Amino acid sequence: MAIQVGDKIPSITLKAVTPEGTRDMTTDEIFGGKKVVLFAVPGAFTPLCSAQHLPGFVEHAAALKAKGVDTVACLSVNDAFVMEAWGKDRGVGDAVLLLADGSADFTRAVGLELDGASFGMGVRSQRYALIVEDGVVKHAAVEAPMKFEVSKAEVILEQL
Repeated sequence: MAIQVGDKIPSITLKAVTPEGTRDMTTDEIFGGKKVVLFAVPGAFTPLCSAQHLPGFVEHAAALKAKGVDTVACLSVNDAFVMEAWGKDRGVGDAVLLLADGSADFTRAVGLELDGASFGMGVRSQRYALIVEDGVVKHAAVEAPMKFEVSKAEVILEQL
């Protein structure tokens, strides 16, 4: 079952890609005592993710933070090397914390995996965005298949 409003973020270790380098980071570190906007994409370097989803959050990161968000984070079922290259390619800098969920551990734990086998991608994440306060989901916006409507940065900004 997919994670819902009121649920606690599961304890998982992810690879965090930051301007200072890549390191292991627990979800307790990422979400504990903070207000976080987490959005997930099916894959780094995929057309919609690269052209609209990630750039929207990079563009609106300051506005999100002005509304009390401590961290804007993007998760994908890719390895840290791909996430690092994607961040450089898209000019992410420190606007968005990139999180590599290479084995889909977090994605499975929140029940938002996507079978991308027909696209040659294997298990991936559904497209979604969460607003999380101190590890508890306050807003969940999961996209319908092949849609990009409810998890856009502009829509999430309106929810804050």
